Amino acid sequence: MADPYQTLGVARTASEAEIKSAYRKLAKELHPDKNKDNPKAAEKFSDVTRAYDLLSDKDKRAQFDRGEIDAEGNPANPFAGMGGGFGGGGTRGNQRGFRPEDFQGFGGGDDMDLGDLFEGLFGGGGRRSSGMGGGFGSQRRPPPPPRKGADINYRLAVSFVDAATRKDQRITLADGKTIDLKLPAGVEDGTQMRLKGKGQDGPGGKGDGLVMVEVGGHPYFRRDGDNIRMDLPITLDEALGGAKIKCPTADGPVMLTIKPGTNGGTVMRLKGKGWSTKGGGRGDQLVTLEIQMPKDTSELAERLEGWQDDSNPRSKLGF
Repeated sequence: MADPYQTLGVARTASEAEIKSAYRKLAKELHPDKNKDNPKAAEKFSDVTRAYDLLSDKDKRAQFDRGEIDAEGNPANPFAGMGGGFGGGGTRGNQRGFRPEDFQGFGGGDDMDLGDLFEGLFGGGGRRSSGMGGGFGSQRRPPPPPRKGADINYRLAVSFVDAATRKDQRITLADGKTIDLKLPAGVEDGTQMRLKGKGQDGPGGKGDGLVMVEVGGHPYFRRDGDNIRMDLPITLDEALGGAKIKCPTADGPVMLTIKPGTNGGTVMRLKGKGWSTKGGGRGDQLVTLEIQMPKDTSELAERLEGWQDDSNPRSKLGF
């Protein structure tokens, strides 16, 4: 896999938010369901997902930046930088090579057993070098671990209310089995869930299932951070004389008490009726009251005939 920073199109100094934003944008563009006629999109989608998995993990990202692991998350060559050695051409090696005359005077003359000399210097390494990869200063890199099977991508459509309350969701896997998923705290549109071992088979075991959450809209609720906002219409007489009215929430209707003389635009707060937070709690629901005039205002006009409101609601605007 290519450099994960290049795969996501971000700088190496990118913040977590920038990495997440880049991933969400690419994931939506490359999702297999939107590119059924482009088989390469699925491969690119998997590359983008693996890059995000590495860079979104602080520890793995730090290891990659230090060169301790590669873009696949595997350990880097543990013997990198040890090149050279004897006869290897490195800065510490013998740049001119070994010559027989270099060992004259050690005793034994031409009958000297160089193998014995090397064994004495290196603890037998000269005679056992065949087990070390065939030479001084060279080591055989351990074979890479067998690759797991490919990941399988899923799309999970979740309603606005279910996402707000983290209602369990049922999903059907590629093998036909169904499982119930618990939505993560703070779930939002584009959140990815990883199902360990729910991918394809491979020499190193099964891959994973990657579930992309798509949160739907709502006819009158709208999300505002951890809060949910809505506009609630009330009648003129309810605003004037006060009333107890039903108000919808993601958890079902609740009763609201409207005080006499309530103005339009008043915002009422319902504690704990908002969106699921990353800390595991819930935000609030903010209800904006909107006073609606009756469709037929003739009777109201008759009752108010001769009455005039002398207040100036726009005085604070300088008018």
